[in-house]
Order: sequence, then structure tokens, then C-alpha cells
Amino acid sequence: MGDVTTRQGPTLRAQWLGQQIKELREAAGITLKQAAEYLERDPSTVSRFESAEYPIRRADLLALLDFYSLSDQRRREGLLSLREEVWQKGWWDGFADAVDRRFIDYVWLESRAHAIHSFDDTLLPGLLQTNRYAEAAIRAADPDLGDEQVKRAVELRIMRQQVLTGDKPTQLRAIIDEALLLRTVDNPDAMREQLRHLGECARRPNIEIRVLPFKAGAHASPAGAFKVFTMAEPYPEVAYAETLAGAIYVETPGAERFVQAYDRLQCVTLTPEESAEMISAAAEEIT
Repeated sequence: MGDVTTRQGPTLRAQWLGQQIKELREAAGITLKQAAEYLERDPSTVSRFESAEYPIRRADLLALLDFYSLSDQRRREGLLSLREEVWQKGWWDGFADAVDRRFIDYVWLESRAHAIHSFDDTLLPGLLQTNRYAEAAIRAADPDLGDEQVKRAVELRIMRQQVLTGDKPTQLRAIIDEALLLRTVDNPDAMREQLRHLGECARRPNIEIRVLPFKAGAHASPAGAFKVFTMAEPYPEVAYAETLAGAIYVETPGAERFVQAYDRLQCVTLTPEESAEMISAAAEEIT
């Protein structure tokens, strides 16, 4: 996964909050000017709240929710919680100077997801990579990176794996193409270590790994890898995919297409037990 680039902008969660504020205003039949007059602010400020250019303060959000007549207490609490997320800094923000803002969004999604469903056909999932595999993958993706940049990218990738441990670990359901077991990344020793690590991960109760075998033929995701993040309210379900032009995020209802693709892929994978046997055999066959 291409962790290292440079671009800044509103975070995904800030965009969600702004979008919901705008939807509430429009549903209430209130203009930007009217909302601004109620807050005693300039209309451009309210517009920037909605476009996520300005983070909204709690008092302003509460005032708007009252003005828009939002009485649903659960949704009010959800929006206030989302506002806190916008303002709150996480450990991943310490990498904001080294990675694309959109990738910081990705790490935030990982940290908040109840479950992650992934399909990978080029590299093993970042959450399941060893240090050596991660470093080799990062260097191959961008050979112009300096050693310090690579070090930071590897550090971020390994720190992300914390979501799979702890008292309430994220549920990971990973489908990997059989080719990933055969493509040596770095060197044979590093690849053997990676596959053994993959087998160990598969034994954890919150991780399921399935192999999509060559015999499955053409399949439901010819465009390549993707992830689906299942989130708690007020967050939507989100699908993520990478392209050479950059990352894309697709929210519900568009994310349903990715969910359906995952379900179709799963129908032609090996079982978790068969997959574990194939992974183990692949590790032993490396010379």
C-alpha cells in the first residue's frame, strides 16, 4: 500500500460532519444566510463548516442542531461524537508530515472499524506484514524514498497492526490471491518468515484468512484489491481502493458493491483450514 506522498485537505471525518450539517439545514428548509444570522456569523463561515474547511465548535454545532430542530437524541449524540473525532488527535497524526492526508484517513478508519473485509492480489495486507516484508514492499513501490522515509513508513505500517490486538480487537476477514504465496518479496528467508507469520495470524480468533486459488479462474474483482470498513454509528460503511491516480473512498450505499464483490469472492475461496494448509506448504517449499 502506498503510504508515502504529500497532500493535505479536510479529513474524511470532517467531511462527513460537514455533509451531515448541510443535509440537516437543507432538510429544515433553512438558507445559509438564515443559519449564519442565527449563529451571528458570516454566511461564508457556515459554508466552510459544511465544506469542512473550518472545524465547528461544540457550541455552534449544538446551536445549529437546535435551529434545525433535530430532536433525535441518538443522532445528536452521534454528531457531537463525530465533532470530537474531528478535533481529536490520534497517534497517526504524528505521521501527517510524511504521508498523504488521505492515508491518515485510512489509518483512522482502521482504528475505528468494528470489522475489516479485505481482498488483496498484489501484496499481503499491511495489517499482516512483517517488518522485512513491509520494508521491501515500500521500497519497491517508491525506490526514490530515502532511508528515513522508509523507516517512518514501516513504523506506521507496523503500528497500525495494534488494532488486531487488545481487549476489543478488530475483526479482520482477509482474502488473498494464491499468487501472493508464491511471489517472493525481499528474499527467500524474509518470505518464509512472512508466510509463517501469516499462518500464526490465522490462528487468532479475530482473524480469518482465505486463499483465492488459481483454479477459481476469473473472479468478482478484476480491478484489484479493496477494503470494506464496517463502522459504528454515526459513521457509514466505507470501501477503499487504490489506483495509480490515488486512493478512493466510497461510502454507503456505493460501498455495497464492494460488499457484494467480497461475498462473491468468498464463495470461491478455500476454507480457512484449507488456506492455512496452503500457506504452511508454501512456506516450507521456499528454497
